[in-house]
Amino acid sequence: MRSRTLLILVLAVALVPNTRAKIELKDLDPSVKPAVDFYHFADGGWIKANPIPPAYSRWGAFHEVQKRNEAALKSILEEAAKAPSPSPIQKLVGAFYASGMNEVAIEAAGLAPLEPELSRIEALKSVDGIPALLSRFHRMGLSVGFAFSSEQDPGNSSIEIAGASQAGLGLPDREYYFRDDARSKELREKYLAHVAKIFELAGDGPEITKLKAAAVFKLETGLATGSKTKTQLRDPVANYHKLQLVDVQKLSPHFDWQRYIAAATTISITEVDVGQPDFLKSFDQLLVSASLEDWKAYFRWSLLNGSAPYLAKAFQDEHFDFYGKTLSGTKELHERWKRVLDSIDSSAGEALGQLYVAKHFPPESKARMLELVGNLRNALRARLQTLEWMDDTTRAKALAKIDAFAVKIGYPDKWRDYSKLRIDRDAYVLNVLRAAEFNFDFNMAKIGKPVDRSLWEMSPPTVNAYYDPAMNEIVFPAGILQPPFFDPAADDAVNYGGIGAVIGHEMTHGFDDQGRQYDAKGNLSDWWTPESAKRFNERAAGIVKQFSAYQPIDDLHINGELTQGENIADLGGIKLAFAALQTALKEHPQPAKIDGFTPNQRFFLSWAEVWRVNQRPEHLRLQVNTDPHSPAQFRVNGPLSNLPEFFEAFNIPPASPMRRAETDQVVIW
Repeated sequence: MRSRTLLILVLAVALVPNTRAKIELKDLDPSVKPAVDFYHFADGGWIKANPIPPAYSRWGAFHEVQKRNEAALKSILEEAAKAPSPSPIQKLVGAFYASGMNEVAIEAAGLAPLEPELSRIEALKSVDGIPALLSRFHRMGLSVGFAFSSEQDPGNSSIEIAGASQAGLGLPDREYYFRDDARSKELREKYLAHVAKIFELAGDGPEITKLKAAAVFKLETGLATGSKTKTQLRDPVANYHKLQLVDVQKLSPHFDWQRYIAAATTISITEVDVGQPDFLKSFDQLLVSASLEDWKAYFRWSLLNGSAPYLAKAFQDEHFDFYGKTLSGTKELHERWKRVLDSIDSSAGEALGQLYVAKHFPPESKARMLELVGNLRNALRARLQTLEWMDDTTRAKALAKIDAFAVKIGYPDKWRDYSKLRIDRDAYVLNVLRAAEFNFDFNMAKIGKPVDRSLWEMSPPTVNAYYDPAMNEIVFPAGILQPPFFDPAADDAVNYGGIGAVIGHEMTHGFDDQGRQYDAKGNLSDWWTPESAKRFNERAAGIVKQFSAYQPIDDLHINGELTQGENIADLGGIKLAFAALQTALKEHPQPAKIDGFTPNQRFFLSWAEVWRVNQRPEHLRLQVNTDPHSPAQFRVNGPLSNLPEFFEAFNIPPASPMRRAETDQVVIW
């Protein structure tokens, strides 16, 4: 499947008029020296004053403004639900919201809305029926067996093709099934108990719930056996195998692909990008080795688990108990309206986004962002022209790639048409499943057609950003373009240290260990000379070594291989944004100091401020195990300890913890 490098900040939107992007002195901790631990110097005061609320696994500055953004979206949804003469979009999101908030109806319905699907599972007579049933579940957005969707052809980015990839696990990652330490064993026992409890809530007798849970776990372990690690999934070449459908059938001879595709779509599919062929082989073997009853238990579990957040309270609570409390350490479930809001945004984000943008995205924000993007592009272009380790042949193609970067800001130029999506005020879970089918069909309809480069992968209210290597584009939804990340009225140092560094981060993704393997058109292509590639890899290895030495938890180090792309992008983004700030300061001089800090110091403080966070140990452990992003403290201290610009700004002496030895400093961009 196509890989996108996301910022994954869970950043926030501030919608209060007097909210400004600025450096708050009370958020600093002057008892910590910048040369020892810049993260806690810049954020220590805030960290001490802001404990984690019970409904969160972590709490940061971005969550504070997220709370205000959610209040604005809630107002939009409540207005839509009560509108006497709603527009078509208001009618859709209003009915969706009303169905999700009708707890009485949800409790009264129980599992009745899912009975047709549960009956399909029980009616399964042999493994020959699995392709059609699996197709049905994929249409409903459920992670079962493997994943199947449309994607840009990595070898020809102008065309959409079908793609199949590994999926179907209930635990966060394959490694959770195999680690042999006491903590992992305990977690697996809790997972088995959770699966059994879900079966019990669905009416299965106590004598069979444990047997079914064991069957599910055994089947998932089989899928995990054939799965690649998250680090292995980072290699786009090793995860691209475009095959004719007849050859896909040879990979998995016990699975009828024609039957699966016929049940999934009316689109003609003759070739598929199989991301992980060995996984399909393992899946195929399970069709032979697992019993029909095991498969029925797995399908039943997948339906109930995927639907649990939208069912009666007992299912919601049990789902949260494992995935929220056990895995992330969260103490309380979010208020219902927040959960419904999230569901609507993920299911019909551009519908909600139309209403959001009309009220909360001023045109001047887009104009200022375009200026910032232009300045960062110039900074990267200037750096590429003088980069000492890149030869001229590779340099010319790198410059062509940066010049070809597409930029999307705020919201799509063309909104999606939701007129064929049926949403009513009855069963909430059916609205969620129907929306999933609508989106599945939307993606299937792309196959065999030219790529529509106007489409977005995030909704306008999303508080995040991403770089898509196949599109060679950077995207900034309206949600992120607010304080504290971005404020058109703030001084340049704060904006360049915040959104400027994010822009640079996303641009640098085009040249990280993954993104550099795609050319200016987004094709998976080796456009580097061997010598330039060798020099890049040597520098990237330095980032891997640096971050692999960090130990956020007593028994876990950061996975330097898994996180290298994001760490490279952070280092490059800060470097480029700082250079762009120097150009801006020449054009628009700032006061020598504000609150005692120079513009250069405020730039680095702004970067650190974005990452301030308190995090529960369980969530930190989950992040280190599964996330390609390093924990916040290391996203600040890690790249800054390589930067002479930072050393000069804060007068960091040699041999300080925040100043790596010159021979160890990583220089890429």
